[in-house]
Amino acid sequence: MKTGLRGLVLAAALAVAAGLPSGHAQAAERSFRMATGWAGGPLMEIGAKAFAKNVAELSNGRLEVQVFPGGTLGPALKVSETVQQGIADMGHTWPGYDWGADPTAVLFGGYAGSFDTEHMLHWLYRGGGNELWAEWRKEKFNLVAMPLFIRTAEAFLHSRKPVRTLEDLKGLKLRTAGAWLEISKEMGAAPVTTPGGEVYTALERGTIDATEWGTLYEDIAPGFYRVTKYVIIPGVHQPTAPFELVINPKVWDSLSAGDQEIIRQAAFVTTMNSWLTIGQEDAKALAFYREQGNEVIELAPEVQYKAHELGIKWAEGQAKDNPWFAKVLKSQEAFADLWKDAHRYRNVKTQDTE
Repeated sequence: MKTGLRGLVLAAALAVAAGLPSGHAQAAERSFRMATGWAGGPLMEIGAKAFAKNVAELSNGRLEVQVFPGGTLGPALKVSETVQQGIADMGHTWPGYDWGADPTAVLFGGYAGSFDTEHMLHWLYRGGGNELWAEWRKEKFNLVAMPLFIRTAEAFLHSRKPVRTLEDLKGLKLRTAGAWLEISKEMGAAPVTTPGGEVYTALERGTIDATEWGTLYEDIAPGFYRVTKYVIIPGVHQPTAPFELVINPKVWDSLSAGDQEIIRQAAFVTTMNSWLTIGQEDAKALAFYREQGNEVIELAPEVQYKAHELGIKWAEGQAKDNPWFAKVLKSQEAFADLWKDAHRYRNVKTQDTE
């Protein structure tokens, strides 16, 4: 793309981020159908729908993204397949849902051995992660992909039972997804997976004892606090969780270079805004849960250490027989090594942090 056009796109992106108009809107020349895995909540509102709004703003209304709730165009947990098949032009999903097809998915979507969201953002946008993600999706799934939405560490569980120790995890029927399905079994739990729209009913009926889903703030919308008593923190199973935009390659190739850049910038702006919004709202959420009569429990250190240890062990095992997994893991390990002293120059100690 020419420098002038890139500059205009970036300026428009900054205008969107600031909530300013980027120009006079016009009738849409091109419309895209977006499948999602969400019935609603922040993933829909500040993820998929926010992306659609940003695309419209950046293109002055020339490009339109029609957002469909999970299950409308295809199964909520199989958005990538819906886009592959051309039923949808693009989709908003979590890469970890495809871990069964290739476990490499969880390295991009986050797992118990991941670094935190600030590190993940730097690896994605400055450490080569974004490029690896695109290459992997293209080779393994024939999809165009890029980050779209990212959250901070999740809540570990909304639970009908108190969970503090490794013993408390024994036999616990919990809803989860991705690598945690395997890792939590090693910790004694009895995990199952199910679309987000079905979790509330499963909790209410006692079909499951507990669920993980999103961050403290994100979990307010589905109302898990109404049918559980305990909020368990921190999210040792998911220290970070990038989500993604997947696009049918024929649709992508039909776009001009300028419109492709608009899509990229809309995804980037949406991702950064989601991180900032969720971080702010998470800070308010604990008080909300306490006001609703929930008890907030912090996991014992032994559980936190064990989860990370098993996450690393799981990843090392996957890398032995999966070249793509090994390639991405090596990149993340190199990034972690580069940043190993970052806490010394980025964090200032105070009496409150001792």
